[in-house]
Amino acid sequence: MRDGNGLETCAMRGNTRFRPPNQPQILAESVVLNQISFHQPPQDLILNPYTAEGFALLSEPEFLWRPRDGGQIHGFAASEHSEVQARIESHLAATKRHRRFRSVIEFNTLPVLLQDVWFKKSFVAVQDRCLISGASGVRLLNHYCWKNEAQDFDPNAALVGYFHACQSESAGRTLPLVRCPPAPETAFAIDCRNTFNYYHFITESLCQLTLVAQTGLTGPIYFHYPNADDKTRLFTFAFIDALFPELADRVIFQRAPHHHEQVVVPYNFGPSYYQMPRDQSEPLDAFAPSTAAWKGRDATRASHGVLLMNTVDSSLYALRERGLQAIKGQDFSHLPRRFWVGRDGGQARPRHMKGENEIFEMLELFGFQHVAFEKLTPQEQVAIMANAEVMISYHGAGFTNMLFAAPQTTVIELGTLQTAVTRWGDFWRLANASRCRYVSFFADYNTKTPLVDPEFSKDGIVPVHLSPKGLAEVMAFVVALLGHAPELTHIADIHRLSSQLAQIGLPAQARAVIERNQAVVAGDLEAALLLAQCCEASGDLEAQLAALYSAYRADPLRWQTLIDVIWCARNLDDLQTARAAIGVFRDGFPKQFQNFAKDRPWIKAQMRAGSTGASE
Repeated sequence: MRDGNGLETCAMRGNTRFRPPNQPQILAESVVLNQISFHQPPQDLILNPYTAEGFALLSEPEFLWRPRDGGQIHGFAASEHSEVQARIESHLAATKRHRRFRSVIEFNTLPVLLQDVWFKKSFVAVQDRCLISGASGVRLLNHYCWKNEAQDFDPNAALVGYFHACQSESAGRTLPLVRCPPAPETAFAIDCRNTFNYYHFITESLCQLTLVAQTGLTGPIYFHYPNADDKTRLFTFAFIDALFPELADRVIFQRAPHHHEQVVVPYNFGPSYYQMPRDQSEPLDAFAPSTAAWKGRDATRASHGVLLMNTVDSSLYALRERGLQAIKGQDFSHLPRRFWVGRDGGQARPRHMKGENEIFEMLELFGFQHVAFEKLTPQEQVAIMANAEVMISYHGAGFTNMLFAAPQTTVIELGTLQTAVTRWGDFWRLANASRCRYVSFFADYNTKTPLVDPEFSKDGIVPVHLSPKGLAEVMAFVVALLGHAPELTHIADIHRLSSQLAQIGLPAQARAVIERNQAVVAGDLEAALLLAQCCEASGDLEAQLAALYSAYRADPLRWQTLIDVIWCARNLDDLQTARAAIGVFRDGFPKQFQNFAKDRPWIKAQMRAGSTGASE
């Protein structure tokens, strides 16, 4: 039998990397030790690193959070049903306005020394209080709310109150540092959500191995996980061997529950943002969106979700660099640069997209090849993304590899409204870490009731249906992306495609689409204005002025166009055109002209020059 990465499987329980418990434990005892009580006040459940005993950083942190440049993240609706299309567009607009930060935030992940530690399921507890570190910490907070839904108090409000108290308690405090370094043989331990989900293992667990070098430790490195051993996939070992060969012999997989008297673990300060003193957390407000979903230092579940989708763990940046170093100097010319990612079957969940064959047949015409990540070695998976021009696939864990993409890479995901709402933000941090272009098209549900949104608890993630309409829209985008402007017959299609290309930062391709279909858009205001924007972005001011003139002719009552003409003509030093536009603006729209000319003396100077026939 074969598993991911083309490796032969083995009897997982017999693998030497798995360690049995230190002493026999009956099942009942193990279950008890693995339990976390969520029916208690937050202050009894959650550890505050600023005040807790048994928690200490190994060294002074350079930063806890800082702004970073990110990738380009865009989403477009591609449904054949008007009501689903409207719901998708509404969600995308709300996300852009209320959930997207103005800058990516990097939260530091640092090694900390802990005393009296239990790994329970996929959580870490220090003297009965749990760490809220990274994605694991957000899951713990979500569990607290879910487990207390039926209680006679509001768990969300209880968490908000707890974090407010933490902010007060942390005032004037600094994070504790170790008084003496741990012994070199001290264990380093990493919690895993599981060892079979590629996305969670790579982005939440494997990346933490990048911290081991900071510690100077030489002891064992544990991965603690909650699932049965026979669910573990060999990609976990393959990626450790490929990206961390110097550590591979020290790695031990040991199922939770497990206790350490003393251990070093990675700690990410994302969820701990709400425990920080206000002087450390308040500056982040400068990058935050509106308060519709983001509530600032009110630690609602919605705020935690918004924060998580706009942040990147420092360990992810480090894993990206580790991966790129692992392929440096090697020849991967056998790998395609344009490719469709399918599934190999086997261990992958059967979630095939309806319309997959149709889109791949079209993609083949433009040099795309079919790839299954499961058949590639770890180095090949890193290399194919690092050298990719365009990757395209339907929603799945394969988008984890976007972490290794180049900034010039375009990654195209085909999803649904369900993935837009529940999963899209999970991949933002990977696109932001690599700074690639991540474009999602949200199509229809491959169900018998495509107009009804599925329930995740009952239906899970449902597969995608890319309808003929959606297929045409996605392929038009791909073709134009590659520099082949398609010939279109409907003005709405031209508007949509050129606007999409302009939004993702490709004004030249957007311009090509409009100019290729000039006969269809002649006299159309929207196309003329977009063409002017594209020409401006590429520095072609003469073409911009011509497009603005077309826009004015399309709608002479739109006074804003005259302002654009004036500015463009001034930048071109075309004073004659600028004066003519000023005169038309003044005579046709006196109120708007007064507001525009106020505090702009050069306007009056041009008016005087125009009346005398002199030049400025």
